[in-house]
Amino acid sequence: MNKGGIILLLCGILSFRGNAQESASVFNFLKIPLSSHVAALGGENVSLSQDDPTLIFFNPAQAAQVDDKSLSLDYVSYLEDTRIMGAAFTKVFSVRHTVGFTGQILDYGSMDETNEVGDIVGSFSAKDVALSALYSYTMGNGWVGGATARYLFSKYAEYSSSAVAFDLGLHYNNEPKDFSFGIVLRNVGAQLSSFHEGQTEHLPTDLQMGITKQMEHAPFRFSVTMRDMTRWSNHYYYNPKGKNSVGRKFFNHFVFGLDFLPSQNTYIALGFNCRRNNELKAAGAAHGAGWSVGGGLTAKKFKLGLAYAKYHVSTSSLLFNLSYSF
Repeated sequence: MNKGGIILLLCGILSFRGNAQESASVFNFLKIPLSSHVAALGGENVSLSQDDPTLIFFNPAQAAQVDDKSLSLDYVSYLEDTRIMGAAFTKVFSVRHTVGFTGQILDYGSMDETNEVGDIVGSFSAKDVALSALYSYTMGNGWVGGATARYLFSKYAEYSSSAVAFDLGLHYNNEPKDFSFGIVLRNVGAQLSSFHEGQTEHLPTDLQMGITKQMEHAPFRFSVTMRDMTRWSNHYYYNPKGKNSVGRKFFNHFVFGLDFLPSQNTYIALGFNCRRNNELKAAGAAHGAGWSVGGGLTAKKFKLGLAYAKYHVSTSSLLFNLSYSF
């Protein structure tokens, strides 16, 4: 390989980015879910109401749902020789105040460095790193607000880039009706240094909104999440055959998830990501494209989650979460 290379106010904050092509963004590893439950529900969810520390990767307001001193360790098998590891920790200071910390690293492993004619002249490594601190405030009547501050760093051989990013989120939970709602603006920020001097890239900013509703007389819970709510142009979406239809562009924004809850301590989840389905099919991977599945269980203070999903045409991914409340 050659070396070269969050609510109307929130909508207003992001409007100036509407013409930036997604292919020009950096730190796109932030789009890969580290939560096995969210991965099983299609890869995006900002509304789920559950004691799960991995949810704070997606919406800082969801930290208020998590038990005091909860820790999760997370692992994703991505592409060959590429792995993602993460951790999340929450601390409850009072009924209203919760803080959290997360870290994640994508390690690409070692790669051959070649010259212009393909001769191997050495090797190099590549890594992406994100470190975050967050705060959530319980406002009452089911509403929680939250914010995350994140430091990002990527290094590919001698090329490197750093950035700061922020998430702003709201979460609403109506327990009597088993209904919850979330909205979050993710990854708003800027580079501190770029891979190429004088050339600034965009961060993968994303405005998302979703709802989760549990059925009253059946052990099922539905989630619908809308992503990329500021991106509607054709050039954001991969389609080698040309422009996407209006219907295809519309449904590219939706992720659907279903939980089967046989008991209070277990779940089986199924998800469908419309955009991933369309783009993986366009790239030649029709089998299982856009679908994901997983499950989890709780045993005393431990929680275990596992999910299967496909993010690339060449391989599938497994995601593992192990959580403990001290």
